Amino acid sequence: MEETTTHGTAAVITPDGLQALINALPAEGYTVLGPAVRDGAIVYDRVATIRDLPAGWTDRQDVGRYRLERRDDGALFGYVVGPHSWKRVLHPPVETLWTARKTNDGFTVAASDGASPRYAFLGMRACELHAMAIQDRVFEGGPFRNEPYSRRRGEAFFVAVNCGQAGDTCFCASMRTGPKADGGFDLALTELIGDGRHEFLVETASEAGAEVLRALPHRPAANSDIAAAGVAVARAADNMGRRLETEGLKELLQGNLEHPRWDQVAERCPTCFCAGVEDHTDLAGTTAERVRVWDSCFHMAFSYIHGGSVRKSARSRYRQWMTHKLANWIDQFGTSGCVGCGRCITWYPVGIDITEEAAAIRSDVEAAAAKAIERELPKGEQQPKGEPHGNA
Repeated sequence: MEETTTHGTAAVITPDGLQALINALPAEGYTVLGPAVRDGAIVYDRVATIRDLPAGWTDRQDVGRYRLERRDDGALFGYVVGPHSWKRVLHPPVETLWTARKTNDGFTVAASDGASPRYAFLGMRACELHAMAIQDRVFEGGPFRNEPYSRRRGEAFFVAVNCGQAGDTCFCASMRTGPKADGGFDLALTELIGDGRHEFLVETASEAGAEVLRALPHRPAANSDIAAAGVAVARAADNMGRRLETEGLKELLQGNLEHPRWDQVAERCPTCFCAGVEDHTDLAGTTAERVRVWDSCFHMAFSYIHGGSVRKSARSRYRQWMTHKLANWIDQFGTSGCVGCGRCITWYPVGIDITEEAAAIRSDVEAAAAKAIERELPKGEQQPKGEPHGNA
């Protein structure tokens, strides 16, 4: 009998078992996407064999910096996250919504069916699963469902990988979104490597995942296997390169919309993506189409309404991005819009660290509050510098 965990069934497979998994998924009609080394980075691409995976590679990340390095072992998932996200598959950067064609009687309009392959995602991290859950709230949780997204999402198979190491820009532990996947997957792997061992603890969280596991060569998980996986995940949690203090963060940002830090950061303005729509037509006027495209809330046109843009300065656009992600999103959807993956820290070429900016505003506000208390206290009751205010 396989060991039972909080998720479901747990078993252990070898690299040969992982290859059997990669073989089994196409047999079930899935196109397998997973990590691969391309152009000096670990990206998501089609995977047909474990030889396509980044064996023996890891990534080093810092503010505006990324590079690959060789590991001293053959770990297949010994990296953090690269420049790609799964969003581009479930919610493509460019997608035709409908097409209209001129006929003798007028126009015919045909909606796009959003047809795409059934995908199996191999190597989803816990933070990425939480990011997908946030997308679910936006695209499926409201009155206006994104049907193509829902269809791709519902047909996909998710193989998560629990992190055994953390990167210098990771802070998912602060956001309670990792490093261990806590749901939303079909199968979850934890790579167990070292001292001559190379195996994977496999956990199931769906009947589809359990069915696939039953067809793979595996052995029951022992308590020692589960304990070893726990040690690997705990090590990653303890070695996060960044930390974000979330207590009171929503109120902090919403209450300091005129803080001078917004001006300082706006001089190095980054880019993120939302979505807009464009209407295209051919020169003859016989065909038209509406296309949804990724857009950036930093563009002037993104905040344009009749009469002009409501966010004309880089300062206001950056403030909108950060306060929406870390504060206003909580009012709208009940959760932060940040999952602590650290991609924005690594890949913004101008080197903006969202954890540093939030900490700077918090520090200024706390320092100002301390000074205000000192001014209000009688001189004889003021405490020496360096000592905390209030009761010990």
